[in-house]
Formats: sequence, structure tokens, C-alpha cells
Amino acid sequence: MEEHFQGLSLERLNSSMSAHLTSVMLNSPECFNSSEWREDGLFGLCYSLLFRAGYLTLFERKDNVAAVYEEFRRFDDLLTKLARSSLKREEKNVVTTSQERLWNLLSLRCLNKESEPNSWQQSYTEFLQNQGVEADMQKKAQLLQLWTTQCNAGPAAFWVLGFLLTHPEAMEAVKSEIRRLPSLQDTSLQRHPWNLLEAMSTPVFDSVLSETLRLTAAVMIRREVVQDKILRMANGKEYHLRRGDRMYLFPFLSPQMDPQIHEEPE
Repeated sequence: MEEHFQGLSLERLNSSMSAHLTSVMLNSPECFNSSEWREDGLFGLCYSLLFRAGYLTLFERKDNVAAVYEEFRRFDDLLTKLARSSLKREEKNVVTTSQERLWNLLSLRCLNKESEPNSWQQSYTEFLQNQGVEADMQKKAQLLQLWTTQCNAGPAAFWVLGFLLTHPEAMEAVKSEIRRLPSLQDTSLQRHPWNLLEAMSTPVFDSVLSETLRLTAAVMIRREVVQDKILRMANGKEYHLRRGDRMYLFPFLSPQMDPQIHEEPE
């Protein structure tokens, strides 16, 4: 499916994503059904916007996007426990039900009704069929593709916005850069065609995004020693780390206990 995610195909996906994100943010039906403000948590807001725009872009279904999002969030919230085999009985029932509902919502007979000819969906379906994958497993494979493409975008946007909202100077730098983009100089509120070159000329925002994506949590944290040093442990032991050595820190709680990272780690 590489051909569908590079070159002109990637430009079309970018344009489609931009249009759907605009639509989801500005034309959502719930925005017009009430005269009062609607409140949501930052994580829920980011996850909802990015997931729905991404789903509309890649899976091309408008009639069930809300149902897919709600069911996927239930499934995703328990996925870590599922991987660790630590689900409680009632949680197992939730995961099983969510999986089955998502399999039905993502079934190929539904998705292919609106899929464009020569889309990545068509290529993926043909690939599975050529590999002799049974219809039931093809349906389950769609959930794998949904999770692979959509599970990280919303959380990543949450961390980006969380950083910007707590660092006013960074927020102002990003906003100043965005305001200078030529397509935003027109105040007619009309949506302009996606300009890939213009989108690539945002070094300040790119820096914020790259730094956010760099900050990850893992069971073991890998570090490369850049200069010789002595590492002193809490129990009094000392280790000589040589430049060029690679080391893994475990458990992962230790960096989060650093007051330079969290002022109140407890």
C-alpha cells in the first residue's frame, strides 16, 4: 500500500484530512443545537477531533463515524490491560462487545460502498484476498488498521496543546508563525486549498511537535552515554559509564521522579 501514502496520493490525503478536520471542528451538528457552550476535557477534545477527521479521511464513511469513535474509545481504554491479560470479568465483556461491534462497523461490505476506486482500502482488500485470508479475518484486520492509523494522533495532539497552554511564550511563538501564513491573510473565512509548501514552512511549530513526540514513556528507557561519568546509585554503588556505552534504565518510574521534570512528582 506504499503507493497510497506518498507522492501525489499523500498530497490528496493531506488535502482530504485538512478539509475533514475543518468540517469536524466548525460544522459539527452539536455546535448548532444549543446556545450554551459545550465543555469537554482537553484529551477528549483532541482525541475526538483527530480520530473523526482521520477516520473520514482513510475509511471514507460519514454515516457511522460517531458510533465508531465511541466504541473505539471503550476498546482502546482497555487495550493495555488486554495485552497484559489483566482484565477483570466485566472488562472482558466490554472488550469482547466492543470488538464485535467494531468488526461489524468496519466490515468491508459497508466500507467499500463509499471507497474511491484505487484507494488504499481497495488495495488492502485485494491483498488480503490474494493471500487467501478468510472473510471473517478480513473484517478483523480492518480494526487493526483503524488502531494503527488512529490511536496516536489524538493523544499526540493532547500533549502538544497541553505544553502550549502551560507555556504562554511558546503558544505566542506558534500563533505568530501561523498568523503569518499567506492563506490566513485573507479574512473571508473561506477555506483555501491545501498548500503543501506553505504547510512545510512552520519551523517553530515543527519544533514543538518534534519535541513532544520525542518525549515517550517505556518500560525500559534507552540512553547513549555521550561522555565518561560516574553513576552513583541510591544504595551507594557506583558505576563507571564510558562514552559510547548504551544503557537501559529500569524501572521507568525513576525519570518521572526527577523534580526538574515534575515539580511535585508524588
